[in-house]
Amino acid sequence: MYLLYDLLVSLTLLLLAPGYLVLGWLRRKPRQGLAQRLGCFPADHFAALRGRPVIWIHAVSVGETRAAVPLIRHLRQRWPRAALVLSSVTETGHQIAGGIAEVDARLYFPVDSGLVIRRVLDRVQPDLVLIVETELWPQFIRQCHLRRIPLALVNGRISDRSFPRYHAVRRLLRPLLSQIACFCMQSAIDAERIARLGAPAERILTTGNLKFDPAGACLPDQDDAALRVQFGLAPQVRVLVAGSTHEGEEEAVLSAFRQLRQRGHELLLILVPRHPHRCRALADLLDKNGLPWRLRSAAPAEPLGAGAVLLVDSIGEMLHFYALAELVFVGGSLVPVGGHNLLEAALLQKAALHGPHMHNFREIAAWIGQAQGFGLVQDVADLTAQLDHLLRDPERCRRSGTQAWQLLQRHAGASARTLEALQPLLQRRGIDS
Repeated sequence: MYLLYDLLVSLTLLLLAPGYLVLGWLRRKPRQGLAQRLGCFPADHFAALRGRPVIWIHAVSVGETRAAVPLIRHLRQRWPRAALVLSSVTETGHQIAGGIAEVDARLYFPVDSGLVIRRVLDRVQPDLVLIVETELWPQFIRQCHLRRIPLALVNGRISDRSFPRYHAVRRLLRPLLSQIACFCMQSAIDAERIARLGAPAERILTTGNLKFDPAGACLPDQDDAALRVQFGLAPQVRVLVAGSTHEGEEEAVLSAFRQLRQRGHELLLILVPRHPHRCRALADLLDKNGLPWRLRSAAPAEPLGAGAVLLVDSIGEMLHFYALAELVFVGGSLVPVGGHNLLEAALLQKAALHGPHMHNFREIAAWIGQAQGFGLVQDVADLTAQLDHLLRDPERCRRSGTQAWQLLQRHAGASARTLEALQPLLQRRGIDS
């Protein structure tokens, strides 16, 4: 079975590689990490790991990487001698990993073929592997198991969308799951689902959601005035942030923004697309709408004021933008993407709105909505109406943001519970605090 799997992976790689390279050329930016994905690294890439126990954390992209930060910081505190390696699949996830001080080495996750995985494991030599959320790569899991390297799923979740697909192939998943030493799941529902897929019941724990742990947040150390100078914004202008937006949502946000301006709100928009490479198309959209705008990466000539848009072509600064916001809209939710993290806004005590497509964060959206007393918007008209109402009631905005923050505090602690679950695995490898 694994030989057939390797053949399919190799064939897929051969078929996709030309498109992968052409896409990089069309974007005028070469695709990053190809050599690492094939298991090739400079001789000194893992020099910081020598002579130390190694914990390898794998987080596929930006959301999983940010979710892993509180756990990474707790790992560093509990096992200071251990070297921490963080891998990502996406370029944006890799960039975020580069900003986490506790990480000793980062890499692009290797292609899941036996030859490549063995080569990378020879270089990294991990004592423990942690997979964030649900990244079930068969050869990676198998090769770790063959080497008796304990592997744990942390912050595990099985979404509404993925569960039917996993359930359809549960007979194939069962032997794979049997090779995982521990399942630290976000919720009781996630724990039940992983058990139904064939995970051994005695290895399943409900540890909570790492995203509730504020220890993972790199909170802005500048005050409001300093952040406005940094981003080139006028001193007193009120700020609306639309974060992690996707294609089809920016039109709705801009429509709402124009209507709010017509209703007399002196408002500036910070528009943060989920994928920064879309900024070129969004610049054309802003021009079409007749809105003055500036890229985040451009040197500010003069401060942007009411009616203008700061178009963000950087990553890793979301909390800084939320710190300036009077109100937040979280994208991926007016279109059927599944939503994005509402907890970042809660951490900054900001009121947040979102659309109806929040199936990836259904439980969190429900909790935040109950704490704030609002949150869900159905369409552009609803978004405009709720923004208009809240902008006219700043005290309610502040109170709702505080209530969301208090909710976050009540649900914190997933990192500590996860560490307790991992400690026996590390002790088995002879690693003490």
